[in-house]
Amino acid sequence: MKRTRILVAAALAATLALAGCGQEGAPGAEGSGYEPTVAQNVEVAGSPTFAAMKQRGRVIVGVKDDQPGLGFRDATTGQFTGFDIDIARMVAGGLGFSPDQIDYKVVPSAAREDVIERGEVDYYVGTYTINDKRKQRVGFAGPYYTAGQGLLVRADDNAITGPQTLQGKKVCSVTGSTPIQRVRDQNLTEAANIVEFQTYTQCVDQLINNQVDAVTTDDAILLGYASQNPEQLKVVGEKFSSEPYGIGLPKNDTALRTKVNDLLQAAIDDGTWKTIYDGTLGKSGTQAQPPAIDRY
Repeated sequence: MKRTRILVAAALAATLALAGCGQEGAPGAEGSGYEPTVAQNVEVAGSPTFAAMKQRGRVIVGVKDDQPGLGFRDATTGQFTGFDIDIARMVAGGLGFSPDQIDYKVVPSAAREDVIERGEVDYYVGTYTINDKRKQRVGFAGPYYTAGQGLLVRADDNAITGPQTLQGKKVCSVTGSTPIQRVRDQNLTEAANIVEFQTYTQCVDQLINNQVDAVTTDDAILLGYASQNPEQLKVVGEKFSSEPYGIGLPKNDTALRTKVNDLLQAAIDDGTWKTIYDGTLGKSGTQAQPPAIDRY
């Protein structure tokens, strides 16, 4: 009996360990349908990160798992899907790795620089805004998308068309977030109408249930929710901030940064970027243009 309990505990521990570093089981399963092209005989001279990937025979990608349409892990199947995930898969394919050679490591936002510096991931794709402070510790390829603060409303709501129409409306976002602080600082609605929760999903539930009138954060995150439920939700108005999303890389691995920028540019030029967008965030009914690559 004691041995049985030990074996069960070991099996459970193994399952929990795998949950933190997921593997792609079937390319594109339950996702956008995008299938990356796997390049052959790839070399990235002078890149220690790529050399480590080649020796390992696998690529470790840092991601998020709780953002529908961007980086999301299905609790039942364990599959990772979304725009960021497909961008990560496209890059892996360009580096010579097939989807079943990708390990996904879920990394909290606050730990991104740490795991990149320690080499725990080869690169990171997860609504990671490029800024000068972060560039002091890590490198960035891209941007591959330029997000901005937006508004999610009910599909049948035509009264809210942008931040200038929020007066008297209940607006929800995550506690302590920059977007809700912007609403407060710019007096976009009355203080009594500002609603805060721990997660965006809670805000979206409140929106669907008519408890709030709008949810605000990066439009990419909002588009993810709208793509899941386009009959009930829509994103309205112009972006009212700028958040260039980049692929996080080891700071001094210039060779790898150049290669990933080349892969992003090729994806933009040959229509792959649009295919990925249309199959993920584009399901919200919106269109987008890829940003210009910043080769610093």
